[in-house]
Amino acid sequence: MSYDPPRPSYTPPHPPYDPPRPPYQPPHPAHGAPSPYDPPPSASLTYPWQPPPPQPVRPDRRPPREPLGHHSDLRVLRSAYRWQRRTATLTALGYFTLFLVLSATAPGVMTRTVADGIPAGLLLAVIQIPVTWLAIALYEHTARRHVDPLADRIRKQAELNARRGAVR
Repeated sequence: MSYDPPRPSYTPPHPPYDPPRPPYQPPHPAHGAPSPYDPPPSASLTYPWQPPPPQPVRPDRRPPREPLGHHSDLRVLRSAYRWQRRTATLTALGYFTLFLVLSATAPGVMTRTVADGIPAGLLLAVIQIPVTWLAIALYEHTARRHVDPLADRIRKQAELNARRGAVR
């Protein structure tokens, strides 16, 4: 490994080139506005490898704002959604489990005829379809009543925070 002594940074030997300009003459009335090919009066030309000077950064004078929503809002939304899932799932699976337990432990109840020779087991099996519909309706009802208003409130607060530029 070789050692290279530090070198001073490169400084151009001359200042940026600013070509001489003819004195300003107002445009001739017949010609109209100045040509778009004319350089703007305040622009100074630089070498091609030199970038233009950076624009000064304007400080943000607004104080940071606190967001409206809190983490507790999301916690409430999660618990409402969890309650909704459990209610609908236990409605459908609870009835299905009851049907299976009756089939395994009480065959006499399942084989007993209810009306016109229809066994109770078949009637309980057919009732599973309306119970599933009931679970779906219960899921939608709890979503409309409890979960959707919470989600809408959190969404509106997040939009308002985004518009206000709140920092989290």
